[in-house]
Amino acid sequence: MAGGIGSRFWPMSTPECPKQFIDVMGCGRSLIQLTVDRFRGVCDPQHVWVVTSQQYVDIVREQLPEIPLDNILAEPCRRNTAPCIAYVAWKIQQRYPQANIVVTPSDALVMDTAEFRRVISQALDFTANSNAIVTIGIRPSRPETGYGYIAAGETIDKSEICKVEQFKEKPNLEVAKSYLAAGNYLWNAGIFVWNVDTIVSSIRAYQPDLADIFDNLAPALYSHEETALIEQKFPTCPNISIDYAVMEKSPNIFVHPADFGWSDLGTWGSLHTHLTHDDNGNATVGNVAMFDSTGCIVHVPQNRRVVVQGLDGYIVAEKDGTLLICRLSDEQRIKDFSAE
Repeated sequence: MAGGIGSRFWPMSTPECPKQFIDVMGCGRSLIQLTVDRFRGVCDPQHVWVVTSQQYVDIVREQLPEIPLDNILAEPCRRNTAPCIAYVAWKIQQRYPQANIVVTPSDALVMDTAEFRRVISQALDFTANSNAIVTIGIRPSRPETGYGYIAAGETIDKSEICKVEQFKEKPNLEVAKSYLAAGNYLWNAGIFVWNVDTIVSSIRAYQPDLADIFDNLAPALYSHEETALIEQKFPTCPNISIDYAVMEKSPNIFVHPADFGWSDLGTWGSLHTHLTHDDNGNATVGNVAMFDSTGCIVHVPQNRRVVVQGLDGYIVAEKDGTLLICRLSDEQRIKDFSAE
């Protein structure tokens, strides 16, 4: 899934080129490229599908040339994750009726790719010949208020996979602390595993109006009529997440607890946590020199030479002539700044 606009990472991330297409970590690969990289050995690039906005199709083609053009699906408008997943599921089912599928955001970070592949492979084994839906739950390292949580129940058949007891919305700090203390609560990473029949059947059962749209579109998929009909019908899809549409309704939901260095990289603060720090807690990407500064994150293009002196706990970011200097503690105001 690669249709987000990454507004909290402005000015590095813009509606014209959001964060999934940017080398956020300064490693030479964008987040969407890193996402595809971590599936090597699990899924052939010819079987990777990307659902994105119409305006990002050319960026996807440029950054992921190994993916077939037919596997890049263009949404004419944003309609949340359930329509996104329905579109690709109906497409895949026609061509690969036995498909086993992993759905993942394109803009998250995974530090331990070997452990990621192990967990995903186990989940795929679990869903291959069953009607189970598996979501990946991250073992929490802190009482985080920015993530939804999954309450895990008993493990299944001596495996690591557990029955889901309940999904929880983003909590306040006290509730998050209680989740951490309970020991069976996991962060919801938004990574789902299922076979194609399971997800199509689930959407038909719990979101019949959405299923009807794609059942009616099905004869045109893979034809010259597909693009025009998607542009006409996709905007009529309900604006609903897959969590509300299916996950919270189906009785066959399981979770695989995991610890592979995951972050949704939702804020500058989360990026600061995952970058290498100097002795004063500063994290930098680009051609940056730091003096007399502590706890800062600086992200600039390589062709810019930037010197920072005397700052404590600041974001400094520049892209295409737009410069942001903002206290890390005020990063929630960045959406307001970008609108000015």
